Amino acid sequence: MAISTADFKNGKAILIDGKPNVIIEFQHVKPGKGGAFVRTKVRDIRTGRVNDLTFRSGEKFDEIRMEIKEMQFLYHDGDDYNFMDNESYEQIALSADVVGDAAKWLKENDTASVQYAGDELIGVEPPMFVELKVAQTEPGFKGDTVQGGTKPATLETGAVVQVPMFVNIDDLLKIDTRDGRYITRL
Repeated sequence: MAISTADFKNGKAILIDGKPNVIIEFQHVKPGKGGAFVRTKVRDIRTGRVNDLTFRSGEKFDEIRMEIKEMQFLYHDGDDYNFMDNESYEQIALSADVVGDAAKWLKENDTASVQYAGDELIGVEPPMFVELKVAQTEPGFKGDTVQGGTKPATLETGAVVQVPMFVNIDDLLKIDTRDGRYITRL
């Protein structure tokens, strides 16, 4: 199915010169002189390379069907991350390159969204919020309050986040995976 530049959306997959790409961001530009155009930032699905491209307004592209499957993260084995399809119980092993930054938010038995563009796997999206235990942090001192500063804490998955001074080892924290921000202590 062909789409024009007017139909661009972040996360939409399209074919550019026969190569599958995902739109990361785009901006319609209408200069005072000359025709309108669209500035885009796209990521090549196969290589992971990000390119800045400019297209004339109204230019047409073939759209790639996007599919998202909910899968359960089973375990990490060397360089592979093993997932199970919740519907068919089929297991797949994904390399660390494909999982990317999502790996630091995944613990065993968590559900993640595995994204496909056509038949090609393009990435793994962790849940928006995760609950993780603090594995290591400096101790807080008497008088530290919520209004005080922050300190780094290493979570059970290896991720490092900034937390308030009152957070201690073995505390369970709620973390926003979009930006790695501490939300609350549970």
